[in-house]
Amino acid sequence: MHPHIQFKPAVNELHLLDQRLLPLTEDWFVCRNMADIITALKEMVIRGAPAIGVTAAYGCCIAAGTIDPNSPSWQAELDAQLTELAQARPTAVNLTWAVTLMRQTWQDHPEMDLKALRTAWITQAVAMHRHDEDVNREMGRHGAALLRDGDTVMTHCNAGALATGAYGTALGVIRAAVESGKNIAVLANETRPFLQGARLTAYELAQDHIPVTVCCDNAVGLLMTKGKVQAVVVGADRVAANGDAANKIGTYTVAVLAKRHGVPFYVAVPFSTIDFATPSGAEIPIEERTPREVTHIQDRRISPESVPVLNFAFDVTPAELITALITEKGVIKPSDLRQYAST
Repeated sequence: MHPHIQFKPAVNELHLLDQRLLPLTEDWFVCRNMADIITALKEMVIRGAPAIGVTAAYGCCIAAGTIDPNSPSWQAELDAQLTELAQARPTAVNLTWAVTLMRQTWQDHPEMDLKALRTAWITQAVAMHRHDEDVNREMGRHGAALLRDGDTVMTHCNAGALATGAYGTALGVIRAAVESGKNIAVLANETRPFLQGARLTAYELAQDHIPVTVCCDNAVGLLMTKGKVQAVVVGADRVAANGDAANKIGTYTVAVLAKRHGVPFYVAVPFSTIDFATPSGAEIPIEERTPREVTHIQDRRISPESVPVLNFAFDVTPAELITALITEKGVIKPSDLRQYAST
């Protein structure tokens, strides 16, 4: 995968590969101010918890570059923009995590003027971006050991390079297994209604020449019954302190079926996605998105106008259904997660 998040500090622009258009069109969405960043996040130009975090970090830099450094109210203006950014989407904890880290730098150096703060933030955002790829590769190394040569792995949604700074979480595990010499095939659930599996996971894996087949979401049980799935590896947008994991809607269903059929179910996440301040999945806010994602396909209505729609973007998989969490610190049982709270 070529870099899909590109920051241009000289012109104060963030270029994002527009994931709404993939796989048919590769085009770039250019963010020049906070309104653009918010649009990119809310409209799914960019998605996936780690990628949202990286985008948020660069968004802070964009904000700092759009405010008049001579304004006596620049601090209040910047604070308001960061608050708006942190509230753009509720479920992915990496968004608030990234903004909090950038705020901390500001709080630690209150003597900085706006220009100096922006310079410090750019250095920090670039480092966060690079660190995300390093973490994903380390995560992939740990997870690859769990997959056997010849395994077929099921994924749900897209947890690849497009959902991160680079390389991927769930797909990073698969990439690392392939790079180690194992023959791995992938069943990518289509992931209704936004079709991240059919559009994005299939796009990524096809580019990397990793065998991938797209499956209907409601075929999961049949495929497992036929013994076509040896492992499930998914990402997550937030993991609670007890190991419950919020991921794209439908993940819970896949986990229940995996348990029923004795298929190991792994969640690949960086520690930045683990929210130790949230006790359990019951406290994770679940985003509800526009009904249009369900009622329309490429601007064509497919359901009656008079019928209401429920479009929850995520669900929570209980820790008891998760075989293990794959992290940069190793493979961890959900029941053992709390001991890492202070690390």
